[in-house]
Amino acid sequence: MTTLPPPLPPPQPPPTTTTTTTTLNSYSLFHALSLHLPKPIRQFRLHSSATNPTSSSSSSVPDLSVFPSAAAQLDSTNDQQLLFLLRQRKTEQAWIKYTQSPNLPTPTCLSRLVSQLSYQNTKTSLTRAQSIITRLRNERQLHRLDANSLGLLAASATKLGQTLYASAIIKSMLRSGYLPHVKAWSPVVSSLASSGDDGPVEAIKLFTLVTQRVRSFQDDDVVKDSRPDTAAYNSVLNACANLGDGKKFLQLFDEMCSFSVEPDAWTYNVMIKLCARAERKDLLVFVLERILEKEIPFCVTTLYSLVAAYIGFCDLETAEKMVQAMREERRDICKVLRESTFKNSDENLNSISSRKYGDVFEKLLPNSVKPSDEPPLLPKPYKPDSRIYTTLMKGYMKVCRVNDTIRMLEAMRMQDDKSSHPDHVTYTTVISALVRTGSMDKARQVLNEMSRVGVPVNKITYNILLKGYCQQLQIDEAEKLLNEMSADGIQPDVVSYNILIDGCILVDDGAGALTFFNEMRTKGIAPTKISYTTLMKAFVVSNQPKLAHKIFDEMFKDPRVKVDIIAWNMLVEGYCRLGYIEAGKKIIESMKENGVYPNVSTYGSLANGIALARKPGEALLLWKEVKERCFTKKEDNLNPNPLPPLKPDEGLLDALADICVRATFFQKALEIVACMEENGIAPNKTKYKKIYVEMHSRMFTSKHASQARQDRRRDRKRAAEAFKFWLGLPNSYYGSEWRLEPDGDYASS
Repeated sequence: MTTLPPPLPPPQPPPTTTTTTTTLNSYSLFHALSLHLPKPIRQFRLHSSATNPTSSSSSSVPDLSVFPSAAAQLDSTNDQQLLFLLRQRKTEQAWIKYTQSPNLPTPTCLSRLVSQLSYQNTKTSLTRAQSIITRLRNERQLHRLDANSLGLLAASATKLGQTLYASAIIKSMLRSGYLPHVKAWSPVVSSLASSGDDGPVEAIKLFTLVTQRVRSFQDDDVVKDSRPDTAAYNSVLNACANLGDGKKFLQLFDEMCSFSVEPDAWTYNVMIKLCARAERKDLLVFVLERILEKEIPFCVTTLYSLVAAYIGFCDLETAEKMVQAMREERRDICKVLRESTFKNSDENLNSISSRKYGDVFEKLLPNSVKPSDEPPLLPKPYKPDSRIYTTLMKGYMKVCRVNDTIRMLEAMRMQDDKSSHPDHVTYTTVISALVRTGSMDKARQVLNEMSRVGVPVNKITYNILLKGYCQQLQIDEAEKLLNEMSADGIQPDVVSYNILIDGCILVDDGAGALTFFNEMRTKGIAPTKISYTTLMKAFVVSNQPKLAHKIFDEMFKDPRVKVDIIAWNMLVEGYCRLGYIEAGKKIIESMKENGVYPNVSTYGSLANGIALARKPGEALLLWKEVKERCFTKKEDNLNPNPLPPLKPDEGLLDALADICVRATFFQKALEIVACMEENGIAPNKTKYKKIYVEMHSRMFTSKHASQARQDRRRDRKRAAEAFKFWLGLPNSYYGSEWRLEPDGDYASS
């Protein structure tokens, strides 16, 4: 007798169409995307279309009936209706139809629906697409989606600022046997390269992961759509420039030819950034000359990058000469830059950079080794526009030349060329310059002028004014400006609220800071790590470490935010400033367990807490760890110490020395003093001398001490005499010659 298979499980209830339930956490997939997919046993699929559902591996139960059941007929009808709506581009109706279906549609319908939702590039549509991904993951049916739909989803997530989600999608595609299109993975690399934290590092990793998979195929035609193009290389080179990693930059730059990719003007613009990171101002002109010598189609953005680079070096003289030459419609910009650069070059900085980067720049810019006798000319004259002038204004603002900033604004208004007229960035720069000097009334006048002349005001302009009011402790004016923003149709963002929270801290208003934080979340604005750490600072300053710890725990659970060293240090500081060093030590251990290593600020807070708690024994343990990290070298592979090297600062070493001197640990105090001198820190002898005279001037002067007691304190006495000798106080070393006795003690002759 044939044994029938077990009955099918009841169908899952369809997701409701209400806004509340369909609005998922936009980062829900980030937890899942470790995407727990089985390892693929098939070959890599390149943009494969959806397969027939009847051949899907999900149909594990055989159909023993002769005729299709009513449920199967209903599902087939629903799939046909859904596919018809999708072909008619009626995405909204197709979404409603999907939510009303108790079972999963066919792979073709699912892929089309995800693709069309992603293509809309709105938060609502992205959330809907993510809900489909979550449902498929929960039912282990992610293989139903094809590469095109997942690639569009990654691109949409990148455009809407969900870079981590997009990166997880690309990685899951690679694990599942797909190769994403270059237009899908390249924007993710670009977004990661420009983000903070570990973004540039992750961008390089993602680029390497994709290119390694591409190289594994012998047939180039098969992977032609996934091969990196110039834009992809520019993105990863930008990540290297942001990290200041010249060697990796050179390696990737040399690899471009292996994919038949040629550098363009943007590639060399990124190289200008690398030269700025390496403090090689002398090489900037050679980047421009290299573009002209290789006859790369010229782009005016290169001139923007050069002016910005000279402003970054605070070389306003060269920037002004370059802008003046552009106003005169000269083509010999290279000659102007050569003359000015060589006149103001710093040989010391150049030699330091050369030792750090080796021959990287010699290979990137061979024309810098043997410059041409006659500098090349630009293909045509380029007049400065509002962006060039605004960049120069930022240089004036940087060195507090407010009058020059205002005069340039007036000069730009008088220009005949409309492209040179001030725009919203120009006005915002002027407002920022006035805010820096505390001239809030004048800054408001400039804001009013923007409205009068029809220049749109954006969030950045308002945020700069908000920061100015908070720095002037005018929180009431800042709140009025916040309401004014909303009245003008400009909704405050997370930066706006971070500024207000920080302003409340300046006036010691922890309750106000918490109010703004809650208001931000009520409006659906996701807090950033700055939001959390700033609110933690409010409670730390008000000596409420437990409340700060609650904020930290909430930050730790937020998948959109990465807990950095600043948040950990803020928590350590909150406990140690009250002398709760045991709690501080537990937090430091948690840091290490989570892969975050204590830095100088961490140890400094702990040292101050030890001093406050008056537990000098803890200072010895702390000094032992600090000393081990001070003498750890990165090249020392045999060192069992897992912690990275540490360069101590004056605050940390001074706090430890102060504790040791007060606790009569003179030998350790001398070790700390020696470490200070090795790191170029001048010890405060006057301070230590005062402590010794006030606390230990009568030490070891008792004439009634037993011989056993004298023997026990012999080493301490020797250390005290050596410390007094270092301080220049009267000690047993003065006025006589010394010899070393057999027992290791010193005696006078």
